[in-house]
Amino acid sequence: MALIVQKYGGTSVGSVERIQAVAQRVYKTVKAGNSLVVVVSAMGKTTDGLVKLANEISPNPNRREMDMLLSTGEQVTIALLSMALQELGQPAISMTGTQVGIVTEAEHSRARILHIETTRLTRHINAGKVVVVAGFQGTSSAGEMEITTLGRGGSDTSAVAIAAALKANFCEIYTDVPGILTTDPRLVAEAQLMDDITCDEMLELASLGAKVLHPRAVEIARNYGVPLVVRSSWTDAPGTWVTSAKPQGRSLINLEIARPVDAVEFDTDQAKVALLRVPDKPGVAARLFGEISRQKVDVDLIIQSVHEGNSNDIAFTVTTPILKRAEAVTAAIAPALRSQSNSKSDEAEVMVEHKIAKVSIAGAGMIGRPGVAAKMFATLAEAGVNIQMISTSEVKVSCVVNATECDRAVIALCSAFEIEAGGAGEAGKDKLILLSSPLLTPHSSPTPPVRGVALDLNQARLAIRQLPDRPGIAAKLFGLLAQHNISVDMIIQSQRCRVIDGLPRRDIAFTVSRIDGESAKKMLTQIAAELGWGEVVLDSAIAKVSIVGAGMVGQPGVAAKMFEALAEQQINIQMIATSEIKISCVVAQEQGVKALQAIHTAFGLAGSEKFVVPA
Repeated sequence: MALIVQKYGGTSVGSVERIQAVAQRVYKTVKAGNSLVVVVSAMGKTTDGLVKLANEISPNPNRREMDMLLSTGEQVTIALLSMALQELGQPAISMTGTQVGIVTEAEHSRARILHIETTRLTRHINAGKVVVVAGFQGTSSAGEMEITTLGRGGSDTSAVAIAAALKANFCEIYTDVPGILTTDPRLVAEAQLMDDITCDEMLELASLGAKVLHPRAVEIARNYGVPLVVRSSWTDAPGTWVTSAKPQGRSLINLEIARPVDAVEFDTDQAKVALLRVPDKPGVAARLFGEISRQKVDVDLIIQSVHEGNSNDIAFTVTTPILKRAEAVTAAIAPALRSQSNSKSDEAEVMVEHKIAKVSIAGAGMIGRPGVAAKMFATLAEAGVNIQMISTSEVKVSCVVNATECDRAVIALCSAFEIEAGGAGEAGKDKLILLSSPLLTPHSSPTPPVRGVALDLNQARLAIRQLPDRPGIAAKLFGLLAQHNISVDMIIQSQRCRVIDGLPRRDIAFTVSRIDGESAKKMLTQIAAELGWGEVVLDSAIAKVSIVGAGMVGQPGVAAKMFEALAEQQINIQMIATSEIKISCVVAQEQGVKALQAIHTAFGLAGSEKFVVPA
């Protein structure tokens, strides 16, 4: 009937009894007339135990030897599950990543898949066997045949990659929750189960800390059009389907390292409104965007940078036809947002810029690749294009530039990322898109504006004060981080400009993984001293809370509702960054869980059923 790839996580195969239950499910699926490949993780906490053993031997174990050690965990599971299937009378064979033909980069502990040699795999499937594959592992393409591992979530990645290589009918991910929920059920027991979600929405949620699916697995599903469903290992419930658009006919060679950018997008029908020197306290963003929403003004990008003293700057973009309304609303509310200071220089000020354009690069392949954003900034710098605003998401980096420089920026980016300007109709080719992405089209169906809420407690924020405001500075900064393999998440460039020694300067802030925070600060402090940049400030006590939903496009008031939910809990917003389908706020770390719960409630995402995650 169908060729199916199933993946079972560590808790699903955490004991002999659970392995036997998985075998029963697999046997039932085969008896229904399907061909099956099963990808499994190591049993329960096996990997954690192996890591602990290694750390008892060495505080900094060799990465090659760690791959050799950790790959043994999955080998135990595949052998036991194959035995369990054979006991049921079902022919089965266990195969390691090497035996199944998963060829990867020669990069220990975080290798990406290059291609999968499916000849042996297909032969066993055609012989009527269930092939049980060790997830999380492969073999380097070099002649040494080195065992490599794919990093966190690697079994998800293995399963979807095998499904893509075999052109399977679909891929099932079995886990300890009944599907994809509106938030982490460990934090909100009433989290609601979704019937379906788009790959773009899932990419954002997965990258924001939702642990049900790894972003790399979703990226492969999106790029190759693999139908993906997340289901519970303990029930027969239908789970959640992750849907993707029709694939572009990508090659299965260099499967995970193919071109990271699919499209260059631009929108010249934009204007920017900035509100400078507003008080840095809870409720300010809620008040501003609440009034904007009541006036039916739909905003695009929103950014709020790190505070300076007791004040902050908030900027947003709108389409040109509604600029006058947006400007009037902002000017009317500015006096009410002024600080208590009597100094004229401390008063809130509205700044409007008419002739701007938004230029973006888009593609699921940029996930976890530090050099992609840096390459965009370097390309714009080489073209003499100065960046006024930056907004990032997992699948897109957008820059606001002067409208007169838009054509130059687009041509340079198309050249740098090898994008053809042939239009979306040429199958298999990357493309240039006018007026940004299809997600900008408002939904005609009653799609909820917010599908999920995510919390990331593993980030740190770095801010560099008084960077020269000229082309090339962002390229240099993020190029240095990329050279040190430090991935950057949110990037915010302040709107306030100071002239120091005749040179205009701005602050720039960004978030990185907390484990990279100290090393990034040390490296940047040294560079800043050499180049005459300002102070480098690190804050590791932050949390990032985000809402995601393709339905928020063309619906004013979504951001305001999020900000109001935080204000009601007296939670101060430290940074804001948005994309078409995501709004992220940085708050104090100790307020992160409360922020997530408040936002989840505000958007009415709770269901009637309480989900308990099995131990």
